[in-house]
Amino acid sequence: MPTEAIQVITTTADRKEADAIAEEILKQRLAACVQIGGPIDSSYWWNSRIETSREFILTIKTRRDLFPRLEAAILALHSYEQPEILAVAAVEVTPGYLKWLEEQTAK
Repeated sequence: MPTEAIQVITTTADRKEADAIAEEILKQRLAACVQIGGPIDSSYWWNSRIETSREFILTIKTRRDLFPRLEAAILALHSYEQPEILAVAAVEVTPGYLKWLEEQTAK
């Protein structure tokens, strides 16, 4: 079965937590790359109120079959009660990038 590439998005309250999550999932080979951006301003519903906060966004490049393990790792490392963990399928991926992603996430 061919490898399916996905991007997983999560956010954190501070850069230190974003860096720690990125480092750990890379060490576990659950991702080939993690990009951290921000700070960004987020507005969202929480406990029946609209909240606004400054966050950092992690864009995680990985394989679809690794999602359950990646999700568990993020949940174990994350300080939020309910963190955003959103996976998006990569509809098209260049063969060279897909090969690199496979090699970096192989144990």
